Amino acid sequence: MRRLLSRFVPSVAVAGALAMFAAAPLQAAEEAVVIPPPKVDAKPADGPQTAVFAGGCFWGVQGVFQHTTGVINAVSGYAGGSKATASYPIVSTGSTGHAESVEVKYDPKQISYGKLLQIFFSVAHDPTQLNRQGPDSGTQYRSAIFTTSPEQKQVADAYIAQLDAAKVYGRPIVTKVGPLEAFYAAEGYHQDYLTLHPNQPYIAYNDLPKIENLKKLFPKDYLDKPTLVSSARASN
Repeated sequence: MRRLLSRFVPSVAVAGALAMFAAAPLQAAEEAVVIPPPKVDAKPADGPQTAVFAGGCFWGVQGVFQHTTGVINAVSGYAGGSKATASYPIVSTGSTGHAESVEVKYDPKQISYGKLLQIFFSVAHDPTQLNRQGPDSGTQYRSAIFTTSPEQKQVADAYIAQLDAAKVYGRPIVTKVGPLEAFYAAEGYHQDYLTLHPNQPYIAYNDLPKIENLKKLFPKDYLDKPTLVSSARASN
């Protein structure tokens, strides 16, 4: 099943099999987990802030944050490697140091960094899977938080310790936390992918359930109309 649910369809025969999965009831590859909010959060700040998260295929992570209130823009891209290797064909080899990531610009007056972390750990991905998420495996699919300030690192580290101590997952969290050196936006065809391709079998099976879980577990933070990259570009 994992091979059938990989991101790109290699043949017409496989496409037919994927269509059957798409027609089946939605069931996320990584189930949502109800978790407590962080005890330590970032202090209120003025103006837009930036957070960068990696949690497997960036299509689903981007989609989750595009449906989150207070998010100004969420862009799929690459973090952890060099500019020279920040392209999908090279990152896909798993040898670049990059992780598929999402840069989240948010309004701290509407949503806090801690709330973004809670959503990231609860519905966007499974933080206990090492170098993989669902059907995707490799270091480019690792769970990571790229921090943009010492305060973000403090909050993220404290939250991971809090969740591990509470044993909310059956296994330890493997998410790596470290400073962001650079973020490189992914190719245009990767942007807004979940919204533009809701019937793509990979999206239907792995990612749309994440949006439903966001709506169910975080109703006050759920945004029905996604904030798309294409809309942000059009307004600039």
